Amino acid sequence: MADLKNQKRLAAEILKCGENRVWIDPTKEEEVQDCITRGDIRNAIESGLIKAKPKAGTSKGRIRYIAKQKANGKRKGPGSRKGTANARVPSKRAWIATIRPIRDELKQLRETGKISPSVYRLYYRKAKGGVYTSRRNLKQHMIADGNLKEEI
Repeated sequence: MADLKNQKRLAAEILKCGENRVWIDPTKEEEVQDCITRGDIRNAIESGLIKAKPKAGTSKGRIRYIAKQKANGKRKGPGSRKGTANARVPSKRAWIATIRPIRDELKQLRETGKISPSVYRLYYRKAKGGVYTSRRNLKQHMIADGNLKEEI
């Protein structure tokens, strides 16, 4: 095998890539060995004797696998946590996620006529005070207080 170190170096500069990405046609090494000037190397590149190999990308396979596991609730234990509970899900976000469905449920019950506006207002204020944790919890309280008939 011929020593093509200088040719590779010149080709890397011309192709604007690293020496490891320079490909020289193994069947035409003798012709490339005769290329000693930059002009000769440019001609060899144009004729296809020398090429730049494509850049190697980073595989996303592992990332996709881990993302799927996290979507299923895995990899979220105490050893994987960096921030506080409030940093991971701010208390305001958690409150919004709780109160919106409750208020939506109250509006639906009022619109369908299952509760009166005065009862709606009473439970709305209690919801604002943080009495209920979910739609289900709200309905349980309403049934227990006798403000809503039990649905079968």
